[in-house]
Amino acid sequence: MTVIAGVVTAVICAIVTTLVLVEVRGAETDSKRNRATAAALRISYEMRHGPVQGRLRAPDDVVIQVMNKNRTVIAGTPGPSLDGPPVAEFLPSQAQVYSTRDVCSSASLRGCAWVVGFRVYQPDGDLIVYAAAPSVSWYVSPGLIMFLVSISLLATMLACLRAWATVDQTLAPVDAIRAELAEITARQSGRRVTVPENRDEIRRLAEAANATLDRLDRALERQRSFTSDASHDLRSPIAAARTQIEEALLFPDEVDWPRTGQAVLQSLERLQAIVTDLLQLARLDAAAWKEDETVDLAAMVTIEMARSERTKRIVPHLQEGVTVRGDRLRLVRLFTNLLDNAERHAESRVDITVRRTEDRAVLEVLDDGAGIAREHRDMVFQRFARLEDSKARDPGGTGLGLPIAREIARLHGGSLTIEDSKRGARFVLRIPRNVPKHSNHQL
Repeated sequence: MTVIAGVVTAVICAIVTTLVLVEVRGAETDSKRNRATAAALRISYEMRHGPVQGRLRAPDDVVIQVMNKNRTVIAGTPGPSLDGPPVAEFLPSQAQVYSTRDVCSSASLRGCAWVVGFRVYQPDGDLIVYAAAPSVSWYVSPGLIMFLVSISLLATMLACLRAWATVDQTLAPVDAIRAELAEITARQSGRRVTVPENRDEIRRLAEAANATLDRLDRALERQRSFTSDASHDLRSPIAAARTQIEEALLFPDEVDWPRTGQAVLQSLERLQAIVTDLLQLARLDAAAWKEDETVDLAAMVTIEMARSERTKRIVPHLQEGVTVRGDRLRLVRLFTNLLDNAERHAESRVDITVRRTEDRAVLEVLDDGAGIAREHRDMVFQRFARLEDSKARDPGGTGLGLPIAREIARLHGGSLTIEDSKRGARFVLRIPRNVPKHSNHQL
């Protein structure tokens, strides 16, 4: 910014200096030519009243020279113009009386000059009066050019200093934000950057940084909660199995070892289920994706319903030709998670609906159980979150089935929500139909 301000100011000063020089040079040139013309007219007037010879008076820098009809110098200002050759070679015509030329090759002049010549009538022959005014240099005078250059340098320096101070003052809050962000770590994530009072871009930057830190804190809190819950859920089956084995080893002759083995096996199965779900979540978080394929939701539901016997009545309402692009195995996992959840909470019936809207494929799983209260609908999608009713119906559950289902829906560019129904819980999956491969979301 400082360099740009200096360059712009220097360019402006150069333009202004040029304009000033042009104007002053024009004024100075006009002034000198007017003085020379006036001096020549004065001499011409004097010649009408009597002969003019010898030295003549003229303003400073103006050279006067008078020649007879033989082009012999008879009068002039002191110097080469009096003793030397004619100032100019041109002659004013009788019709115009006077003429002007720019002369640079005269031995009677120093450098170039503007020369005006007058023809004065005399009975014995016309006389020629020359008046020369020296040309004005492009810089007019050393004093003027030095003054203008000094003013330009001063203006450029002041502009640079002002730009430096303005940028430094403007970026001071940014530097404070940077320093504050540099000190924020995962252990000290509750800090926030200072929001400036001025309503400008820096304030919006600080507000955006604080909003980002808020999201980071929420993500860290979810991570800590997830780590704590995962540790607890992993520790429970391990502790149960360890306790059962230790008790059996205290009285090995009195223990029903097959029964103890079954109990330990149940703990290991629960541990295996938790680890499997955690690995699945890790893969989903890493967005590890296989090749897309076209999946017919109605056909998928039909095949999965036929794979195993269900304890509740399953009623399908399937619209044919509802296809999506995605990972078939993950979509199957999503559906089976929803169906298993509905079967655990249903009284006697689960309705499955596949239909299409204008641009979405819709899969609904509705049970006739007690349903889920509105205030608990977001909580059931949190990892390891389980309602009291769910714990009572399925003590061995991991609490990861619905979070996995929602994450799969998200990776397919869709959504999984719980919507209102007359009875029971109604899970609704919406996925774009025939989404081009990896076009609208990063997998």
